[in-house]
Amino acid sequence: MKIKMLEPLGVKEEKIMQAAKRIMDAGHEFIFCDRPLTKEEKIERAKDADVLVIANSPLTADIIDAAENLKMISVGFTGVDHVDLDACKRKGVRVCNAQGYATDSTAEMTVAMMLACLRNIVPYDAEVRNGGTINGYTHNTLKGKTIGIVGTGAIGRRVGEITKAFGCKLIGYDVYENPEALALGMEYKSIEDVFAQSDIVTLHAPLLESTKHIANKERIGLMKKTGILVNCARGPLVDSQALADALNEGKIAKAGIDVYEMEPPIPADHPLLNAKNVILTPHVAFYSEESLEYRVGIVCDNIQAWLDGNPINVKL
Repeated sequence: MKIKMLEPLGVKEEKIMQAAKRIMDAGHEFIFCDRPLTKEEKIERAKDADVLVIANSPLTADIIDAAENLKMISVGFTGVDHVDLDACKRKGVRVCNAQGYATDSTAEMTVAMMLACLRNIVPYDAEVRNGGTINGYTHNTLKGKTIGIVGTGAIGRRVGEITKAFGCKLIGYDVYENPEALALGMEYKSIEDVFAQSDIVTLHAPLLESTKHIANKERIGLMKKTGILVNCARGPLVDSQALADALNEGKIAKAGIDVYEMEPPIPADHPLLNAKNVILTPHVAFYSEESLEYRVGIVCDNIQAWLDGNPINVKL
């Protein structure tokens, strides 16, 4: 079978080929990709592929339909909302994700956002470079804060573990109460109570129709004036205009945002670019050398398991 990467995975070719060695030793062809491809190049490359490997770039219906032999997609990412699943379903294509590859990386970035907001790390850097001092900023500790975790899957629970070690109280919202989260001491509440009672609300839900703008104007309006909102999950979980308005009007204190409605670069007129008291990063929470190497292993394991007739990490 022909297995083709449609985008780089952030790891050197030799490490990817080492991870794919078992697959190639069985007689399958594994074709590396070392640069971002145009849509036309993706369509051309996909035409004779049996398996496609992607990360987080969109995989649209026209690319999927062009791949006449396509049987399986191994997604080097946790979310699969950037894949046209309807087109996959129509063709009977199996879709597997890299569940868990960036749990620690994303959780650590989430807590880093919290600490940066509480301790004014970004504005202090600018103050020192411009000859300033403390300049009237207020400081707060993470210890003792109530952390509201929206989405208590693996990443949400890991954030809970880390913040509990700081001495935080955990409350959470999810469709189902997770036994591991309960064992951490998390108290489940309604989504409205999580927004209203938390010092910091952090989002870790998947992007579904039901979770789009889960942080909307009304719920952001429930937050404390001293509240902080962190989103290192999926951009559309937040109504960006509503968040920008709340920050500019002083209805909440701060925010840390790593994800947007589109992949960076974000447009110059994006509301958060001109909002007060917000830290913006270019979708890097998942990104660490350790997490990228780990996901290459998962991507190849997914393909091998599917070839063996026992698919894992199945999303479709």
